[in-house]
Amino acid sequence: MAEFRYVEPFPVAKEETPYRKVSSDLVSVLPFDGQEVLKVGPEALTLVAREAFRDVSFLYRPAHLAQLAAILDDPEASENDRGVALALLRNAEVASGFVLPMCQDTGTATIEGKKGQRVWTGGRDEEALSRGIFDTYAKESLRYSQTVPLTMYDEANSGTNLPAQIDLYATGGMEYHFLMIAKGGGSANKTSLFQETKAVLNPASLLKYLSEKMKTLGTAACPPYHLAFVIGGTSAEACLKTVKLASAKALDGLPTSGNDQGQAFRDVELETQLLEAARNTGIGAQFGGKYFALDVRVVRLPRHGASCPIGMGVSCSADRNILAKIDRDGIWVEELERNPGRFIPERYRGVPARPKVSIDLNRPMKEILAELSLYPVATLVALTGTIVVARDIAHAKLKERLDRGEGLPQYLKDHPVYYAGPAKTPEGLPSGSFGPTTAGRMDSYVDLFQSQGGSMVMIAKGNRSAQVTEACRKHGGFYLGSVGGPAALLAKENIRKVELIEYPELGMEAVYRLEVVDFPAAILVDDKGNDFFQQLACAG
Repeated sequence: MAEFRYVEPFPVAKEETPYRKVSSDLVSVLPFDGQEVLKVGPEALTLVAREAFRDVSFLYRPAHLAQLAAILDDPEASENDRGVALALLRNAEVASGFVLPMCQDTGTATIEGKKGQRVWTGGRDEEALSRGIFDTYAKESLRYSQTVPLTMYDEANSGTNLPAQIDLYATGGMEYHFLMIAKGGGSANKTSLFQETKAVLNPASLLKYLSEKMKTLGTAACPPYHLAFVIGGTSAEACLKTVKLASAKALDGLPTSGNDQGQAFRDVELETQLLEAARNTGIGAQFGGKYFALDVRVVRLPRHGASCPIGMGVSCSADRNILAKIDRDGIWVEELERNPGRFIPERYRGVPARPKVSIDLNRPMKEILAELSLYPVATLVALTGTIVVARDIAHAKLKERLDRGEGLPQYLKDHPVYYAGPAKTPEGLPSGSFGPTTAGRMDSYVDLFQSQGGSMVMIAKGNRSAQVTEACRKHGGFYLGSVGGPAALLAKENIRKVELIEYPELGMEAVYRLEVVDFPAAILVDDKGNDFFQQLACAG
């Protein structure tokens, strides 16, 4: 009979994280039953959440910025790789001013907390942490993205970005540790679970399998990615939870080999092989090249003999993960980079980033389409003029008009449509952070709308389905890709005016009119049936 031994399932080695002290108040050490206990007031929990989510909405980890900067010096990087990396670094510099957040999708607030048994809070920790999240989203120029169900089919924006996901665990000691994540919908949507079997667990099969799965990520979640795979898990839920932690670098300190008690470990050799496979996809940092991923994490977990869950997920270019803690010395949050401009080489300062092909949008749609038709896919263009903004719920409402026989509004016929949803507009600025959302969610509407003369030029991020390519070929339309990630930079440099047109009750999903100058984009699908991403796939 086997002897009982307990082994920590995730033996993460302690790493040196730089912290900044938020406060020495609101915590105290008291004696109890011959031991010390840490008394933490609810105000301390509110404060740590408020500070962490504020910082992570505007600032990045230095290591992430260093990885982007390295792309600029890599002779193997494509021009597109370097262009995206530079845009993201410039975006970081704009966002560090704590006015325009790094991304317009300021995310679902997620907290994983590990509370020492000698930490006393009085209970209702989730409420106090939620209060901190509420305060941050109310006071900063962030976006309310959470919709709450009123019935099975009717929804409304919560107007607070609550509820948050808060998972708290009991542990030993006299400290309270947190991982806080602002997870955008685009990257969250790319989390995938595959239920496989033992048959995939051999070197040749697994590498090929994971390499093929990574290609399905596409570019909609704003690469370059921090990519994570988890092999195994005591449940599907445990597998995907580990994916999220691995993509946030929370499991970097795991051992690199397993044991007979089932401890989690990283397979660094497979990580290296998969990073090379990511580079060989040709997808690159959104528009072709080497930097589809900045790094890869592979975690192996124990599994039931009849199950082999495999999870895949990413942390996108808005890499919003931050650690925090409360101990006897006070309240602390991870120190993020406050001077991201130091990562931009001097040779890139003052260099205009505007594409050479300028497109005037202030003319009839027929003329805009005729000019776009002159250029091949992958052509970079600079758009100046009027565009309208409509995304998921607005598209559904526009389809309802068609179903009632009312036709599409004229604005959808006269102007390009930008799939986006803005963050709040800071006082004194024409726009809040306003980057593109995932194009694929609107694919089912394209043929119908184009048949009615609308959505003839679409602007968003990521690849589209074959039905969109066929619709553009049939109706003479175009899909233009915008760089996913630099939403603060777009607001600062390219958007001159934002005007609400319709559906104000939808909040960030309302329909807007934008006036833009030199708005950067690339022709990804044209009126001849050419698809940039399909060409990449064929070339690969």
